[in-house]
Amino acid sequence: MDLGLSGRVALVAASSSGIGLAVARVLAAEGANVSLCGRDPERLARAHREVDAAGPGRVLSTPVDLRDEDAAAAWVRRTAEELGGLHVVVTNSGGVPFGPVEDFEVAEYRRAVDANLLPHVSLSLAAAPYLRRAGWGRIVMITSESVRQPHPGSGLSSVARLGVLGFAKGLVHAFGPAGVTVNVLAPGFHRTPILDVQYGDKVEERLAEVAAGIPLGRIGRAEDLGALVAFLASEQAGYVTGGVLVADGGNTRGIG
Repeated sequence: MDLGLSGRVALVAASSSGIGLAVARVLAAEGANVSLCGRDPERLARAHREVDAAGPGRVLSTPVDLRDEDAAAAWVRRTAEELGGLHVVVTNSGGVPFGPVEDFEVAEYRRAVDANLLPHVSLSLAAAPYLRRAGWGRIVMITSESVRQPHPGSGLSSVARLGVLGFAKGLVHAFGPAGVTVNVLAPGFHRTPILDVQYGDKVEERLAEVAAGIPLGRIGRAEDLGALVAFLASEQAGYVTGGVLVADGGNTRGIG
């Protein structure tokens, strides 16, 4: 199926590793020109080579700390200027420390909001003029299944990421007349480097325990999410907006 992404310009946040990198590779394979960002220049350079090898389009990579709204806006501007416009914006952010809600101070919640909520806001607002000018656009915000089913061990994430839903719903009305869709992707457990940090030398054992409680019986692959983002960014998804798509192997049991 031709997703209609060939020649489009896609900006993918936090794309030097993990889910962001997987998304960037899939979009590149579909023929998009892809703009990457990350905080670690060496890791970003490796990601650039991977994405460049994945497809025929151009690849741009920029060191950015997404907690800096001016730097985020400058990255958006550079992407549009150097790649000739902007059509697909994938907002994404790094992780925050794990632990229950009562284990953290107010200052730590403030940092979590800066890291897990505000980058979605700053990138979307900075991209708005370019998407409206193009008359066609897709915004996909990557959060976590915790926006539908809070985890006892992910207190900071569960609190900070919920604001993304309210922001996205507001953008649906703001961007609709310009032909721009806005959707939220809420992934569950996927095999990414952050899990190695979380579980350390017991990562395989812990992931096996997690997988045993998931209806599909396995941890997700980052490439699975890349394919979902590509669909939400496609021509075929032009009438899908305001949605929250949970991709967690059936782990979320709630209705709605």
